[in-house]
Amino acid sequence: MKDYTIAVLGSHSALDVCRGAKDLGFRTLVIVQKGRDKTYSKYFKSRASLGCVDEVITLEKFADILKPEIQKQLIKRNCIFIPHRSFEVYINDYNAIEKKFKVPMFGNRFLLKAEERGVKPNQYDLLDEAKIRYPKQFKNPKDIDRLCIVKVLEKERGFERNFQLVSSGDEFYRKREKAIKMGKATKEAFKNVVIEEFIAGVQVNFNFFYDPINDRLELIGTDTRRQTNIDGFQKLDPDNAKLVWKRTGVKWEEAGHIAVTVLESMLEQAFELGEKFVKATQQLVRPGVIGPFGLQSMIIPGPPKKEIIVFDVSPRMPGSPGIFATPYSGYLYGENLSMGKRVAIEIRQALEKGELKKILT
Repeated sequence: MKDYTIAVLGSHSALDVCRGAKDLGFRTLVIVQKGRDKTYSKYFKSRASLGCVDEVITLEKFADILKPEIQKQLIKRNCIFIPHRSFEVYINDYNAIEKKFKVPMFGNRFLLKAEERGVKPNQYDLLDEAKIRYPKQFKNPKDIDRLCIVKVLEKERGFERNFQLVSSGDEFYRKREKAIKMGKATKEAFKNVVIEEFIAGVQVNFNFFYDPINDRLELIGTDTRRQTNIDGFQKLDPDNAKLVWKRTGVKWEEAGHIAVTVLESMLEQAFELGEKFVKATQQLVRPGVIGPFGLQSMIIPGPPKKEIIVFDVSPRMPGSPGIFATPYSGYLYGENLSMGKRVAIEIRQALEKGELKKILT
């Protein structure tokens, strides 16, 4: 395993990747951006039996990873690159990820862009192909006939989304003009706005792993989100919540995750959705999903029974390292696994069986 280096961009779930790779005997390398390196170059740097980051490459900006000289360094070190959401966001060029990034990548690099809603095929196309239920979409704001959540890219941070709740077309147009006037979003961004019904339920992320070598779907763990500032509103009485709401508005900006379990009676339904999603990706974005993917879901009440509705898809490493604290991988392997360790197990297995091509693109 020491002949190979597991490489990852220094953000999102890099430590999860590195710890898992280190545990399986691989060398680890993190590509960091200047000014954002200490987590990897100091606090979790490998020292004797401590740490999990063996080597750091520092760039002026993350997008410099596309430079030929940087790619040559990674290829020279025999790197296998593990993508995550921050890699997509900071590169911000799926054509470059698919055609110009020459470093062998774990997983299906051609599936990453499906997370965006403005491409084809996108996650809704995959969910339609899989016949997986997701929130009702409204193309025309005038058709809004229920409480909806409006998702549009922020002006200041193009990779984050601004969220608004509306219950009519008139309210949508008022809030759209206000968001544009206050500089929260642009008219151009609203051309790709997503308007979907608000689902009142329990939010659970089902974090799966598809093993193409053994054709096996595994549930590694489940989690839910902690978000600012919506979590803060839940701690206030209605009168004070209304006062704060008027002053700051509401945001669903991710701050962390919590490990969460689900009723055992719901696992079969969750696996059925996972299996359908795998088959859909194999049909629309060959070779299909490889390794980790997440179905971000709401569990809603019956009758006739509780149902899982998927509102977002993550076809790559999850952002929650705490999913190992849920018992599902332990039920299968006899020990709880992080997603980073499960990825490393798959790479080791592929090397031992001479089937590395099945898991890399």
